[in-house]
Amino acid sequence: MYHVARFAAAALIAFLLPLQTFAWGANAERLIANRAVETLPPDLRPFFEANRDFITRHAADPVENLEKKPASEGHNQVLYLDRYGQYPFGALPRKYEAAMAKFGRPKLESGGLLPWQIGVYSAKLTEAMGSGNWEQARLIAAQLAGYVAQAFDPFNTTENYDGRAWDQPGVKLRFDTSLVERYSLFFPLRPNDAALIMDPTDHAFEDCLQAHSWLEIVLVADRHARSGLSDYTDEYYDRFYSEAGATLIRQLSDATTDVGSYWLTAWINAGRPALPRQ
Repeated sequence: MYHVARFAAAALIAFLLPLQTFAWGANAERLIANRAVETLPPDLRPFFEANRDFITRHAADPVENLEKKPASEGHNQVLYLDRYGQYPFGALPRKYEAAMAKFGRPKLESGGLLPWQIGVYSAKLTEAMGSGNWEQARLIAAQLAGYVAQAFDPFNTTENYDGRAWDQPGVKLRFDTSLVERYSLFFPLRPNDAALIMDPTDHAFEDCLQAHSWLEIVLVADRHARSGLSDYTDEYYDRFYSEAGATLIRQLSDATTDVGSYWLTAWINAGRPALPRQ
């Protein structure tokens, strides 16, 4: 009986621990949300500027929800594209109903729902803005920022997210959390101005595709950085940042642009309602 219980506990831990590594680190999500305010046009920016601290804090809500409810939240923050053939992964329909009809709920959820989750939260923000519920709008805007950020992490687009299949365990955490924590003060983020997004869900699919295309570059950088070293030392991280830093900064910058664009799009789709001063 003791062995059965011990096996069950070990299985549960093995099931839960990988889910905790799905997301960008909280620091990256907050950095993206904070800088996204600067991408907004003058008629929209004052509301987000007034709520900047609140939005920045709550942008990490999806990460915290993942830690609290890994079984129900984990699939909302990933899209395992490599389960659907080869690039551009046309086997996966972008319309949720079509994808559900083709694959069924269990398979679809196990492969991740991130683009559809972004579409849902974009619609929620539009509804909150349109009804003048600004308390709700600022919370949804923060949470939407967190989900949009996930679409730019290359390791959220592959079922081999932790690098074990490439004999590079932990590479995701080293890339999307450790590099940010070590070097974010030096990041020259250069987001573009926010722009209207025609189809929020389809746009999120494109973001995931773009992120997926950077996987090999990051993996090669990780292998080069570890060459000749016995551990993940300061020298390793300096090497890794030197080779993968440009990709990291590009993804963070593009994520920042997109977060602002999703906020702007929700406001436009809501009919450009008058904004409160705070």
